[in-house]
Amino acid sequence: MLLRKLRCAHFKNHTAVELNFAAQLNFIVGPNGAGKTTLLDGIHYLSLTKSALNTVDTQNIQYGKEVFAVEGHFVKEEKPYAVKCTFQKYGGKCFQIDGKPYERLRDHIGLFPIVLTTPYDMDLIRGGSEGRRRFFDTLLCQLDRSYLNTLLQYQQLLKQRNSLLKLCKAAGQVDQDLLHFYEQRLLPLGQQLFSARSAFIKTFMPSFQKHYRYFVAASEEVQLVYASEVASPDFEQKFRHSLPQDLALQRTTQGVHRDEVHFLLNGHPLKKRGSQGQQKSFVIALRLAQFECMHQFMKLKPILLLDDIFDKLDEQRMDRLVQLMIQQHFGQVFITDAKGKESAAIMQRVKADQALIHMDQGRHVVSGQTL
Repeated sequence: MLLRKLRCAHFKNHTAVELNFAAQLNFIVGPNGAGKTTLLDGIHYLSLTKSALNTVDTQNIQYGKEVFAVEGHFVKEEKPYAVKCTFQKYGGKCFQIDGKPYERLRDHIGLFPIVLTTPYDMDLIRGGSEGRRRFFDTLLCQLDRSYLNTLLQYQQLLKQRNSLLKLCKAAGQVDQDLLHFYEQRLLPLGQQLFSARSAFIKTFMPSFQKHYRYFVAASEEVQLVYASEVASPDFEQKFRHSLPQDLALQRTTQGVHRDEVHFLLNGHPLKKRGSQGQQKSFVIALRLAQFECMHQFMKLKPILLLDDIFDKLDEQRMDRLVQLMIQQHFGQVFITDAKGKESAAIMQRVKADQALIHMDQGRHVVSGQTL
């Protein structure tokens, strides 16, 4: 699968930009604030229907404008596709493929898969459980349409139940019938999500451990340990008994929306025991395992987006990543680079269809050239 062309109009700091890309390596070079990451985020929009960095669509419109547009021309299994996303400040979001709008945005997710790694990936380790859940949910949603539908149903019902809890608290009266209605629907959906996450993480683990060993020469054991309240045999009883606490806190305190995936190094929490290099290797291994799993499940290579990767990896780890590029392990790759020095070095080492794109403060492309 390839992205041949990208157009952005009034998208963040891009007034109007149109770029053509190489089939393998694309280096986007320019100073901080030039709009390099914005281009990758535009590709993220075209794949997952939303920004990776700011999910509030109105905040992705260029200052002073009322609409943005992102358009991409893909080739998948030798067939061309035109994907376009427009968002109007007062008219909402419209997604089209070959000129035909989607009735539901969810129907697009998974058709043009991507893997994006950014400096914010370190938050997977340092942040709370929500980011780790989102990592696996986003991956599963691209692989499994039924998982996506189940997750969206669960999230909508959870939101509605939480709103009901607030109303009950304010009114001083509990609507037992309506709470029972949400309980009867949330519990089976939560069980489905738990089963899918549990099975997938077991499948994901060997690939993740293999990639971690590739980046770390020392003998270290890394693990992903999935923990969920739903795993308890008496979970349904606990869910019902939690109602007084739910009413007091005005939110649902039991369920898969509280699941955790523990990141362990030699049996200890990576966040507390892992060095900076070990944590960086852990994150890169997660993303490469994500790439491999998507490739195996979908029978095509997702587009790989590496934002500011040179700031994340030391020379040894960068060399190992370059070796994967030399071996043609990936399909189409996009790399942002503030200085350009590392990009130039990789371009000399890797024999592939390559493009070098210079950005100038998000206003225009200084030069774009396929080498």
